Amino acid sequence: MSMESLRVWFFLMHCVINTLALSQPMPSDTLYYTREKCITPFDASKIESTKAGYQFWFVDKNFLDGRTLKLSVVKPREATHAPHKHPEDEFFFLLEGTAEIYLFGKWTPVTPYTSIYCPPHEVHGIRNAGDTELKYLVIKKYPK
Repeated sequence: MSMESLRVWFFLMHCVINTLALSQPMPSDTLYYTREKCITPFDASKIESTKAGYQFWFVDKNFLDGRTLKLSVVKPREATHAPHKHPEDEFFFLLEGTAEIYLFGKWTPVTPYTSIYCPPHEVHGIRNAGDTELKYLVIKKYPK
């Protein structure tokens, strides 16, 4: 995926989060918004290492009432964690690489530009099924 394509997808995901934000009532203690808080370019110095690669939070859970946007990068033939479940739903959007998604009791291969919705309380997981890095976005709202 070219850098320009990546920028377009980050912009689209940012729009999705902002649309969700506009549809939510704003709490009275909402943080004030600034350009620096609302525009987040990728910064390699701020990545967080994981056992299988790294992640970068474009929107962390302390900014938009628990709503987040994260880039996950997974090494070839690795997974960040085993299939699991939680009360929050979650979206994945595959950017680069070949993945397998565990959902509804089975593994399914997926390719770039695929969106995956993981319903609440449903066991799900994602792993790199290829020989190159797997890159995907995660959109999730964490509880307060």
